[in-house]
Amino acid sequence: MSKDIIGENEDVLVFLDRKRTFLIRVKRGQSLHTHRGYINHDDMIGKEFGDGVKSSLGINFTILKPTPIDYAKKMLRSTQIIYPKDMGLILVHSGIGCGSRVVEAGTGSGALTSVLANFVGSKGRVYSYETRAEFLEKAKKNLERAGVLNQVELKNKDITTGIDESDVDAVVLDLATPWEVVPLTSKALKGSGVLVSFSPTIEQVVKTVEALEAEAFVNIEALESIVRRIKVKKGQTRPETLMIGHTGYVTHARKTNSTHNQ
Repeated sequence: MSKDIIGENEDVLVFLDRKRTFLIRVKRGQSLHTHRGYINHDDMIGKEFGDGVKSSLGINFTILKPTPIDYAKKMLRSTQIIYPKDMGLILVHSGIGCGSRVVEAGTGSGALTSVLANFVGSKGRVYSYETRAEFLEKAKKNLERAGVLNQVELKNKDITTGIDESDVDAVVLDLATPWEVVPLTSKALKGSGVLVSFSPTIEQVVKTVEALEAEAFVNIEALESIVRRIKVKKGQTRPETLMIGHTGYVTHARKTNSTHNQ
């Protein structure tokens, strides 16, 4: 069985507990300073992912391999990123996988972009539209850090003025007025392709569904996902006192080759 050994310039997630994690790039001679002591990067080089490492105060941390959501959570933010629970719905309903071509708007900080890029892989492509040039600069740095920049084409363009790509597998929208883009997505998607839209308000959902019904889309569905964490402790297991309630709605639909819905 091959071992995943940590080397210099490797990204690692240093884990203390669920609320305290540190995403760092390992560099010889450097150290990670925490409230529970410092950790020398040299002490992590040569270890396997999943191994422990002690801080200067003798506290044990765990070295984990970062997942796409770890990168998304730690990104420099210009805008509020989509929550992991919503990303999950977007991914499963978009149907994307290795080699998929996906149009996304807007890019924002690039959190969802990075997750999409991870799933399409090196053979796929994410074309991400964003009107704000300063957002794209930050997103570019975030995507580079996540190791997926080569799978993304960043476009400083208002998607409502037109989609450059055609025959794409999916279109993912995180916009204030997604219904304005629906007619354009109908032209950009291949037959049976998927449109997925994330919206924080129900009014946006209603207008988006009405636009989808007016175009060649079927299997239209709007969803809301609510996740409740559980505090697990012997004799005290119960739902956590605080939770994130509503974040947004995910609307998805499939394109047909008809001129009208059925």
